[in-house]
Amino acid sequence: MIASLKERLVKVLTDGHLVKKQDLDKALEIQKKSRGSLGKILIDQGFITHKALMVAVSEQLGVPPIDLSKYKIGHEILKLIPEKVARQYSVLPFSKIGNVLTIVMSDPLDVLAIDDIKTMTHLKVDIAIAPENEIKETINSYYGTTAHSHAQEITKILEEVKAEDEVEVVEEEKIDVSEAAEESQTAPIVKVVSLILNEAIKKRASDIHIEPCEKFLKVRYRIDGALHDILTLPNKNKNAILARIKIMSRLDITETRMPQDGRFKIHFKGKEIDFRISVLPVTFGGKVVMRILDKSNISVGLDKLGFLPAPLSIFKTALTRPYGMILVTGPTGSGKSTTLYSIINQLNTQERNIITLEDPVEYETEGVTQIAARPEIGLTFAVGLKSVLRQSPDIIMVGEIRDFETADIAIKASLTGQFILSTLHTNDSCGAITRLIDMGVEPFLVASSLILSSAQRLMRKICENCKEEIEIPENVLKRIGIDTHELRKREAKNFYKGRGCSRCNDTGYYGRVGILEALLIDDPIRGMIMKKASSDQIKEYAVKEKHMLTLRDNAVENCIIGVTTLEEMLRVTSED
Repeated sequence: MIASLKERLVKVLTDGHLVKKQDLDKALEIQKKSRGSLGKILIDQGFITHKALMVAVSEQLGVPPIDLSKYKIGHEILKLIPEKVARQYSVLPFSKIGNVLTIVMSDPLDVLAIDDIKTMTHLKVDIAIAPENEIKETINSYYGTTAHSHAQEITKILEEVKAEDEVEVVEEEKIDVSEAAEESQTAPIVKVVSLILNEAIKKRASDIHIEPCEKFLKVRYRIDGALHDILTLPNKNKNAILARIKIMSRLDITETRMPQDGRFKIHFKGKEIDFRISVLPVTFGGKVVMRILDKSNISVGLDKLGFLPAPLSIFKTALTRPYGMILVTGPTGSGKSTTLYSIINQLNTQERNIITLEDPVEYETEGVTQIAARPEIGLTFAVGLKSVLRQSPDIIMVGEIRDFETADIAIKASLTGQFILSTLHTNDSCGAITRLIDMGVEPFLVASSLILSSAQRLMRKICENCKEEIEIPENVLKRIGIDTHELRKREAKNFYKGRGCSRCNDTGYYGRVGILEALLIDDPIRGMIMKKASSDQIKEYAVKEKHMLTLRDNAVENCIIGVTTLEEMLRVTSED
């Protein structure tokens, strides 16, 4: 039977001209060595698409196709194949009639899987076919270690809330706050909020979004920079859940019309993790965004942030200077705070007085004096910075330079013996220089005080569990500005992508890496600043004369060494 199935597939592929003969021979050769599935090898090598193979197999081998979205699989059927086996072979039990079990596979020629299931179930096996991504999604829907099961667990807990204890959904102005507060302390609500927090940490989320909609409450996690829908909760519980979060954050639960900010801490597997909370009144209630601040991320030091050696070396050179200013630029969510805190942890010794001025304080750090700016009472960055200078600081971190006054004070402080670290919202390192001058700071002050200007971004890393090589045509590489001649010199033939697996939630990405554009200010650049040269002119000099790696150069290098994908490079960086 094994030979006949394989021979029939080979005949179908050659007779239908679906795969070139040399490609088929190559796939058969690979199969001899790896003993893997022929169909999977053909798809992985790019010799045929999954859809074309499925249609050919379905028609020629008499294996019926199944649309899994139109059927519901019973719990008793699911128990016949354990989750681990279902995921291992991408196979799903579908129905059982007598002693015949029908299973759904993406590759009906995977005889190893069929034999294992026969041995395990002691049943005869019939086969149906469906696309692999549909099978994976269905496995995630029915089995245990998924967001779906997480939602089922939470829904089950919420069913414990007695009907008489439920908060009636009424207009926001008429909410019975005392009732919501009372329900928020009941065991089911406490457990639900704890589960949401724990699951977010397990999934490496950086933010939790709890968003009230007209008929339900939606929970989303931001993982590796992208938002993912995790679960929906009954609308009847939204006020109790919001009240629970407000109580944990020590916020006013009676305030429903004004935004509120707070924070709380939890212990998770021996680690202390901070949550920064923002509550915003929206149409259907209060939207909550919780930023997860894991202190272990900032104590790793600069070497562990994933920067390439060349820009990292420049950054470390700047840190050896006794005074002056270092600027880290980039959009929100580009890892600026993590970089600054990593520097502070590195420089934090008993001999140094380090003071930070932030809005708000993100990570509480032992041995560092931290001040939260409060513009509503007049404690702005500029006012706070003036006071900080009277505290005999060695190193000052200013959360962000937003206006001329803050910039002017920070720069003058750096000229009088202080080491200043700060951030700006600009697109690249050279743009920070012109931004300071545009704010009104004199060019000679910028030239005298600035040691280094840097820009950074975060890129998603390819999941190591499902990483595979792909070939990119030369004309495509040239079109996106990659030097193919340089690639040939380095013998860099292939790029990589993530196929998608259970570890990375089928995204192909797991974790993030930092890319850094570092511009060390030298005498020629100081001269250009004094002459008010444009950021493009400074950048042209830095790339040509100092061989500065731009953000795009960093991203391309990470693609070549197999850390990330070309798609991620194009998403995160722009052409130089």
